[in-house]
Amino acid sequence: MQPALTVLALLAMTALTGIVGRILPVRVPLPLLQIAAGTLVSLIGFDVPLSSDLFLLLLMPPLLFMDAYRISMREFGELRTVILSLAIGLVIFSTVGGGYAIHWIMPAILPAAGMALAAALSPTDAVSVGSFLATAQAPARIVQILGGEALLNDASGLVCFKFAVAAATTGLFSLKAASSNFVYVSLGGVLIGVCVGWLFARMEMLLIRRGYDDPSSHILMSTMMPYVIYLTADSVHCSGILAAVAGGIAIRLSGVMAETQIETRLRATMLWDQITTTFNGLVFIILGQQLPGQVSQAANIIRSEGLSPWVLPLAMVGLQVAMSLLRAVWIATNGSLFYLLGKLTHHPQAMPTWRGVLVLTLAGTRGAITLAAIISLPSESEMPGRTVLVVLATGVIIISLLLATFGLPWALKLLPRHEGETPAQRELTETRIALTRSAIAALQAEQARRPPTAARGNDAVTLLMSEFSDRLGRLDTRGDDPEGKRSGSVQRKREELALRLRILRLQRNVLRNLLQDQNINDVTERAIGRQLDFQEQELQMEAGDLPRLPDAPSDASLITADPTGRIGKAAQTDPSAAPAPVKEAAEQAVTPSVSTPET
Repeated sequence: MQPALTVLALLAMTALTGIVGRILPVRVPLPLLQIAAGTLVSLIGFDVPLSSDLFLLLLMPPLLFMDAYRISMREFGELRTVILSLAIGLVIFSTVGGGYAIHWIMPAILPAAGMALAAALSPTDAVSVGSFLATAQAPARIVQILGGEALLNDASGLVCFKFAVAAATTGLFSLKAASSNFVYVSLGGVLIGVCVGWLFARMEMLLIRRGYDDPSSHILMSTMMPYVIYLTADSVHCSGILAAVAGGIAIRLSGVMAETQIETRLRATMLWDQITTTFNGLVFIILGQQLPGQVSQAANIIRSEGLSPWVLPLAMVGLQVAMSLLRAVWIATNGSLFYLLGKLTHHPQAMPTWRGVLVLTLAGTRGAITLAAIISLPSESEMPGRTVLVVLATGVIIISLLLATFGLPWALKLLPRHEGETPAQRELTETRIALTRSAIAALQAEQARRPPTAARGNDAVTLLMSEFSDRLGRLDTRGDDPEGKRSGSVQRKREELALRLRILRLQRNVLRNLLQDQNINDVTERAIGRQLDFQEQELQMEAGDLPRLPDAPSDASLITADPTGRIGKAAQTDPSAAPAPVKEAAEQAVTPSVSTPET
């Protein structure tokens, strides 16, 4: 019973922190709010025993799998050299340099033990990086570099950690063995992830082509897939984390989701969004829950050694500064090297600026992988100073999150801003224009196939042609608009969408009244309500696609505002107060011809 209550309590805290984050007058990043919630419940006696293996198995595979599935493959390929230099080279550089920095800060910690701590701190956390950048509006290139680095540096960090721990506990270290083991763990994990993901995609494709596309079964299997991939790799001592990443990319490239039913894709997208949000919250809540225990251990160490109470806090800050400096030096040096090589090979690369280096440095947060690695250290008897290392790692995690919270938004403001559309927004617009033109070409071909005597006025082809031509005029903003036709078309479309949304909400209220009056049953209400939900979602997406005009309202105002001023609150409760189209729809809905089903 106790494990079930613990899980329910963690899920409840995840939900409540999301609500609190929205109602607070001051914007607080959700990861920090969740860490604070975990710390608070720990102080009042709520304890979650943490196993590093269980923590990695339950939470990390689905998060990394979905991050890999959603990664931009084009940019990932273009930036592969930069990403690999950060995911492998920076990890090794930080492990060695950080180990000696820790030994210099606290001479009681031997270099091998310091390298174990630095190796645990070297991987950036994909979960926290994604959480911060999602709300920070960072440039797309920086987001892609950081996301790719966070997905791939876990394996290199954990391999360095494993050999540093072995050197600290036995005094033995073999560079040849470490290198060969790194190759085995990394390549083995990638190969297993690709193979298992490919087999799953082929099996799903076979079932779909034979007509066995059951949404529930497909979604259940896709949810289990990250765990299957992770456990398969872990069973042969390869990197389960890299396997989950490779599996997500393999399934994405297979295109199996594009072959499924629309219902499967919609339900899978909603489920994975929910899983990602929930598991992200659980990671930070569990991290916060460990803090009071670590602080208590730190206090015991200070008392037993007769040290100043400022020793460990200052060591945490010093360690964070050292790791940040190592990261900044590597990024700047590596970026300059790539720039020079690009000039020599006639493949120009951007010269790193101090602003870009600052953003990339501050975004190097630590999180779940660091926590899982550091709590897996051997006992104090096997590795003296274990408690100090765990306390230092926990402190650096919190400091890195605080730096990202308060420093990253400030650093991003230093970057040059794009005037008008960003490249990503322009790409979206160009894609919509291309799709609209393809539709117009198809309609023109259909018109050409029709006999000359066919009706040409209110037929479906002519109406659709007019609709798509009007949409193309709204989207294509490259030409001048001296007569204001484009802006007038956009404004009319905004008013139309706002009116349609108001009518939909009126219909939903009428539907609810019909159910309450028992004129219809629950099955009918659910069927019609689902149709209204899909229609409203489609209208909201269409509103978001409209181009911005200098004096136009925001997209959110299309959902809440009433630009025509003709439909107010009274229209939702009193059909007579609504305009004619709404009044007729409401009156027809209020007095339907609903026959009572025979029993």
